[in-house]
Amino acid sequence: MSITIDKLTLKEYPEELQPRERLDKYGVRALSDRELIAILLTTGSTKKTALEIAEQVLTRHNGLRGILDISLEELSSFDGIGIAKASRIISAVEIGKRISLKGQEFKPTIKSPEDVANLLMEKMRYLDREHFKVILLNTKGQVIKCETISIGTLNSSLVHPRELFKIAIRRSAASIILVHNHPSGDTSPSREDIQVTKKIMEAGKLLDIKVLDHIIIGDKSFLSLKEKALI
Repeated sequence: MSITIDKLTLKEYPEELQPRERLDKYGVRALSDRELIAILLTTGSTKKTALEIAEQVLTRHNGLRGILDISLEELSSFDGIGIAKASRIISAVEIGKRISLKGQEFKPTIKSPEDVANLLMEKMRYLDREHFKVILLNTKGQVIKCETISIGTLNSSLVHPRELFKIAIRRSAASIILVHNHPSGDTSPSREDIQVTKKIMEAGKLLDIKVLDHIIIGDKSFLSLKEKALI
């Protein structure tokens, strides 16, 4: 017995065929290529479901790689895919391309306190308030991101390990380096600098995120708490 499908929406599929339900239940990585495209399509045509149309697109173009450079005109020519749906798919593909290119950008590698100073000295030496930053590193010691955690007063900054590690976890950092400036230009660490660093290091041990160093930036000078054996 055949069943005629009249523009079935994804919500009307049996639960085991609902990509959005499966995404919610199992996560996006559990979805097949055709399910991802079907979610973008949302609905099918009078003759085919969104999953069937997605399968047709992938088959004709030999998988996801084949649709990387598909034109709007070519994609919208499929039965059940108009300009609106084709635009949505092409936009999603373009987002993926741009994310991929971002991942290929140069990532400086930190091997010493000098590398940190070279990276941040000119950005921090003239600041008139203490800025507390964290450099997030991957397993190769490459910089993932440099984030400002807090901005303090003329001679102090406030930082809580919770806020710092929230960022590190979100960015999947393997290790971190703490950095803050002294507007006075004097890189001598305060007792608070040392205490805060040790507190953050203890928190890092619990989270398995190593705190490699704490660098203090002055005026054309810097100090490593690790090199001075202060941590």
